[in-house]
Amino acid sequence: MSYSSQSIGTTLRLVNSKYFLPAIQRPYVWNTPQLIALFDSLMKEYPISSFMFWNIEDETKKEVQIYKFIENYGQNVLNETATPDGKDITLVLDGQQRMTSLLIGLQGTYSEKAKGARRTTASAWTANSLYLDLLKDPDPKHTEEDPEADFGVTYGFSFLAKQPVNNSKKHWIKASKIMDLEDPEKLEIFIERMVRDFHPGVSEWEKNLAVSTLRKFHAVIWKSDSVNFYTEFDQSPDRVLDIFVRANDGGVKLSKADLLMSMITSKWSATSARDEIEGFVKHLSVTYGFGSKLKKDLILKACLVCCEQDVVYNVKNFTRDVINDIEENWDRIRSAIQNTFDLLNRHGIRGDNLGSLNATLPIVYYLYRTQGFDFRGTSEFERLNAEEIHYWLLNSLMVSAFVGHSDQTIATARATIRTHLEGGERSFPKEKLFSAMARGGRLSKVDHRTIEEILYLEYKSPRAFIALSLIYPDRNWLNDSYHVDHIIPQSDAQKNILRGRNISEHLITDIMGSVNRLGNLQLLRSDENIEKSDLPFRSWITGRHQGYYSDHMIPQQLELADVLKLPDFVRARENLMRQRLEKVLGLADA
Repeated sequence: MSYSSQSIGTTLRLVNSKYFLPAIQRPYVWNTPQLIALFDSLMKEYPISSFMFWNIEDETKKEVQIYKFIENYGQNVLNETATPDGKDITLVLDGQQRMTSLLIGLQGTYSEKAKGARRTTASAWTANSLYLDLLKDPDPKHTEEDPEADFGVTYGFSFLAKQPVNNSKKHWIKASKIMDLEDPEKLEIFIERMVRDFHPGVSEWEKNLAVSTLRKFHAVIWKSDSVNFYTEFDQSPDRVLDIFVRANDGGVKLSKADLLMSMITSKWSATSARDEIEGFVKHLSVTYGFGSKLKKDLILKACLVCCEQDVVYNVKNFTRDVINDIEENWDRIRSAIQNTFDLLNRHGIRGDNLGSLNATLPIVYYLYRTQGFDFRGTSEFERLNAEEIHYWLLNSLMVSAFVGHSDQTIATARATIRTHLEGGERSFPKEKLFSAMARGGRLSKVDHRTIEEILYLEYKSPRAFIALSLIYPDRNWLNDSYHVDHIIPQSDAQKNILRGRNISEHLITDIMGSVNRLGNLQLLRSDENIEKSDLPFRSWITGRHQGYYSDHMIPQQLELADVLKLPDFVRARENLMRQRLEKVLGLADA
């Protein structure tokens, strides 16, 4: 990797004529003390880190959106879009904040709000320019100021609203003036005039200091090759995106979705794609209990799936045409995602038990293609169809069909649903999906081996709720909410309590190893759970009717429903659960 270098002045002359910003960018966040510290570092010949540029060819120009750097920063100032117009275009990938800061300091302004003023009042904002006091001695040994204050700044840079009056203590020049003094002859003429105009109270030593500081400033901007940069020529947007993420891993972490959102927003014509999609993610997360697990990535991938695009989550798949397609169909996509999360919510599936969000994408696609279908319908078709979707989803989650590299699985599921619907069918193709996904080499539904794995699940496993949902297929999911509950209470199986019952350490170990097993777990409605917790366990278990024992697969031998018999109880109940699963899954005779 070879680097090039050039002066700051040369670089800034090319900003917004050759050097531009890509759509993948961070908002400008520097404050004026940071800008001043940057220029102070330059004057002290400190390194300011390297830059990374991307030289884009004509074909790439057609697909990327480019923006101008902000020169005059203020409230609600956004980067303007730029038009290539046949120009030689280089995009700044790393160093965007520093480049903007150099531009503001040497060519622009930084607007700041007066203390106590309303942010929305236009008069509260003042456009300040960077000035340099040439009489400020940068050597901290000659001053009484704390050298550690304000980032250790010792040169006399300051942002001011207008040119101050010079006196015997201060002599200000506007920093942007240095951009007019590239030619050494112009510099000497300026120095000659400046010396002549000094306040009479300025000493010879101070005059020499001022001239020395100005020459130093000129050298920093025009003679020193302070801008070290590497230029990337590869035209792959995904490679460049990866470079950008890695190069910008300091501060607030940027995800691939953040950068894709920047690109999509730049090409989305009507509303703000960022506001629309991020607002929708927040709505889903809060409404359906997914918290931070639900991210923009799922929504963007759902857009690719619904719009019949390559499902691989790459930049190259978000072309202008694809983004236009997403925007045109956004309401339908949003509705399909919303209805899918309605289904999850109705069946108690949330962030803490949904193993893979990608498993929802075939459902999203099905609902996108079958407009008007949701899970609030009461017809027999709608009820049975919802059950089929739920059954398919539970199987897929139990066998982790969409965990890991699932792009091919998603593509296979989409193709199967598409073919099914284009053949005139309306129902969800559960069995066709099982068959198609199995041909792809993945386990697509629960088999005998998976049942044994299920029976080893424990209380805190995210899959425990999913497994119990399969075992209890006839729950009234529409009107009731269910909780995972211990049949024999955890509180009865605490080590100190068991030791007080004078039993062997071996039995204590067996009991404690059994209490959280799936064989001791059941799904209860909220009201049932409250009733159970209000009664001593023995009173509660003996007060259940025969149908309850059958429904919850509780062994007929009620003497097993005792904490001291817990290992035997769990083994007996696991046999009943195994039989129930085999029947539900059509494996009883397999």
